[in-house]
Amino acid sequence: MLWLSSPIGLGHIQRDLAIARALRERHPDVTIDFLAGDPADRVVEHWGERLHPASRLLQNESAHFEGWAADHELHAFNALWDMDEIMTANFMTFADVVERERYDLWVGDEGWDLDYFLHENPDLKRAPYAFLTDFIGMLPMRDDRTSTEFVRCWEKNAENIDHLRLHPDVRDLSILVGDEDDVLDQEFGPDLPNMRGWAREHFRFSGYPLHFDPRVYADRAALRHQLGYREDERVVLVSVGGTRAGRHLLQKCAQAFALIARQVPEARMVLVAGPRLEAIEVAPGSRVEVRPFVPDLFKHHAAADLAIVQGGLSTTMELAALRTPFLYFPLRNHFEQRIHVARRLDRLGAGIRLDYDGTSAEALGAMILDRLGKPVHSAPVPTDGTERAARLLAELF
Repeated sequence: MLWLSSPIGLGHIQRDLAIARALRERHPDVTIDFLAGDPADRVVEHWGERLHPASRLLQNESAHFEGWAADHELHAFNALWDMDEIMTANFMTFADVVERERYDLWVGDEGWDLDYFLHENPDLKRAPYAFLTDFIGMLPMRDDRTSTEFVRCWEKNAENIDHLRLHPDVRDLSILVGDEDDVLDQEFGPDLPNMRGWAREHFRFSGYPLHFDPRVYADRAALRHQLGYREDERVVLVSVGGTRAGRHLLQKCAQAFALIARQVPEARMVLVAGPRLEAIEVAPGSRVEVRPFVPDLFKHHAAADLAIVQGGLSTTMELAALRTPFLYFPLRNHFEQRIHVARRLDRLGAGIRLDYDGTSAEALGAMILDRLGKPVHSAPVPTDGTERAARLLAELF
C-alpha cells in the first residue's frame, strides 16, 4: 500500500498510523509505505513505520498554512484555495512514484491534490484508491452570497460533487472519519444537494479512529506518577499545536492564571508551545511552566485536571475520549474548527466553547476556577473507530 497523509495537523498521520497497524493485524503480509511531508514524516519515523524516500521531495503544505496563520486566526479555505502550485508539484511526485513502483492500493487522507488530479485525469489511476476525510463541505465564514469567499466555496463544492458524479469509478472507497450525524444537515450551496444526504450516498462511516485506547489510561494516579505530576497538585495544561496562531492564546492563559494563582495555591499551569513557537515569556515564580515539546501529549491530557486548547478535531476528540474537562477556542475564520468540529463536540456535550476575542484574561481566569475539579458528563466516545476504518480498507484487498 502507498498511503498519502496530509501534514496539515498531526491528527491525520496519527490516525493513519493507527489504522495501518490495525490493518496489518488483519493482514500480516501487508507492507505500507507512507508518503508524508514535514512534520508528519517525523511521526512516521518515530512510530518505526516505513517512510517513502520521495517524502523529502514534497513541497511543505504545513509551512504554507503557517504562512497564512495570524494571531489566533487561520482562514483555512483561503489557504487551501491558494496552494495550487504546491498541490500540483506534490501530485507530480506521487505520480512519479506510482509510475516507477507497483502498489496494490492507494490511500489518501485528505490528499486533496491526489483526489483532484485523479478525477481530472482518471486514466492515471493504476490501483484501487481509497479517500479519507473528517469533514464534508467547504463553508464560507460569511453568509453574503455575493462575496468572493461564498462563491468560491460554492464552486469548490460543486466541483467535488461533479467529480464523483462524472467519474464514480475513481474512488473505490470514500471514508468519513466520523459518523453520519457529524455531517451538517444543510445544502452545499445554492442548487446543490444536502450534505448529509449526499454523504450517505457516497461515503462509508468509520467513527473516529483513536491512536490509543483510553481505557489504558483510566488509572489517573498511576499515570500522573509516571509523568512526574504530584498527587497533591492540580494541573492546567494548555496546548495550541505549535503554530504561531497559538502564541497569543498561550499568553492569555498565562495572564489568566496569574490573576487567580493565589486562589488555587495547589495548581500550576503547563504551556505546551511546540517546537516551532518562539519563547513564551512568563513571570518568574508564577507557577507557569513552558515546554517547547511534549512527546505523547495525549498522556498529559489524560493526566490533567483541565485542558485549554484550540478547536482542532484530533485534540478535542482525544480529550473527549479521555473524559478530561476542557475549554476550547476555535480559530477565527477556520470553518472546520468553528463549524464542523464544534458540531461534533456539541453532539457529545464535550468541552466548553469560548470566543477568543470575547474572553478577557479575567473571564478566562474565572472559567478556570469554575471548571477545575468539575466532573465530565459528556457522552462516551466509541473506541472502535480504528478497527472499523481498517475493516473498510481491508475490503479492497
